[in-house]
Amino acid sequence: MRLVLFDIDGTLLNSGGMGRAAMQRALGLVFGSPGNPSYRYDGKTDKQIVRDVMRLEGHTDEHIDARMEKLIELYLDGLREGAKSGKFNVRPLEGVVPLLDALDNRNDVVLGLLTGNVEPGARIKLTAAGIDPDRFRVNAFGSDHEHRPELPAIAQRRAGETLGVDIAGDRLVVIGDTPADIECGRSLGARAIGVASGHYTVEQLQSHKPYAVFPSLKNTQQVLETILNA
Repeated sequence: MRLVLFDIDGTLLNSGGMGRAAMQRALGLVFGSPGNPSYRYDGKTDKQIVRDVMRLEGHTDEHIDARMEKLIELYLDGLREGAKSGKFNVRPLEGVVPLLDALDNRNDVVLGLLTGNVEPGARIKLTAAGIDPDRFRVNAFGSDHEHRPELPAIAQRRAGETLGVDIAGDRLVVIGDTPADIECGRSLGARAIGVASGHYTVEQLQSHKPYAVFPSLKNTQQVLETILNA
């Protein structure tokens, strides 16, 4: 049995800037500033983004922590409004739906999510892109831990709790578009597959020594075989 864990933003879907717009709106409402526009969100958990950006604005961790819950609440409100407005072109990325269908059809694979999104935000984005969040059975979210490297072990533990299956670290396959996705499961022996559908090139991802890298998930059969052989 393999647990195949997908990142969301830049891997499964493109939110058309909806996530960043909702986060910047929430930061402005709670902290009075949306933060440095050059800060990169990709590869980070939602709470890490808040902390990093507001530390750069001079706020203490204590000040940030006291306002984190309210900020996430406003961020989710912004995502819901953005999804409802139709203003953002939220869409699945090339090859994603056929690959999910192919994996779903196998009894030796469990589909899951490993994402920096808090759980409600992940569901909003996936639904807006036309991807059913409930097809992912074992998940680890940014709401489970602020630090992304902690998430693969959470997913592994949940597989045992949810499915009654003990999945070894080297049977975890993490698929994502950033170096953070490639690195996060290394301590468990997880296999990482990079996909250059976000802000990083094939060469940049390859430099982090993943199991494999693809320019996109378009070639369903090739990606499927790589996952099954990982």
